[in-house]
Amino acid sequence: MIARVRFVFTTVLVLAYIALARPAIAGPPLLCHPFDIGTAASLPWSGTASWFDGKADYSLANLVADTEALLTPSTPVIVRMETLRRASIYSSHDPKIASALLERLTAKAQASKAAAHPDALALLDAAYATEALRQITTIGGIPGFKDQINGIKDVISTADGWQYMKASLAARPDDPAFEFAAALIAADKDRGAYTTHAEKARAGAGKDALLARNLSHLS
Repeated sequence: MIARVRFVFTTVLVLAYIALARPAIAGPPLLCHPFDIGTAASLPWSGTASWFDGKADYSLANLVADTEALLTPSTPVIVRMETLRRASIYSSHDPKIASALLERLTAKAQASKAAAHPDALALLDAAYATEALRQITTIGGIPGFKDQINGIKDVISTADGWQYMKASLAARPDDPAFEFAAALIAADKDRGAYTTHAEKARAGAGKDALLARNLSHLS
């Protein structure tokens, strides 16, 4: 009897540990959970009915220029992530727009690397957009635009957002907001990397009020 009780108790502890060890994030972490950016400027959005609920009258023809204009050197990481989340969802409506967006962001990232002055923010932008579009393909596309999914798969077929994220971290080490972004990008790729980056983000959140308001994405 005692042995059975010990077995049950041990099993419960193991299951609890496993539950705590994995990211408690429902749905694609780069898409399904809007970031709290307060009153910061971002792309027009509705978000009243669902996580993919953009403005019906927003013109996709303006998306690349609008996104680039918002991603200034002074734009905080969390605001960039929300802007890129919205941009990725919008662009999934049209593979040509998605391709133009990703080409522009990756070109800036590559140019900074080629100049031997890696731009951590440009690398982060390319990483987030690449992996957000990849997550759109894993869920089969945005409702109403699922017929575009093969085109989106073609857009990201040779892209590797995680490599951009690692280069971004190398260019801006020990920045908790970058660690936060890395954790979310790693969440469905590498459990160990997720845990490491999430711990660093939590540890440094006291230095970044915007990050602190969004730590629930990691819990």
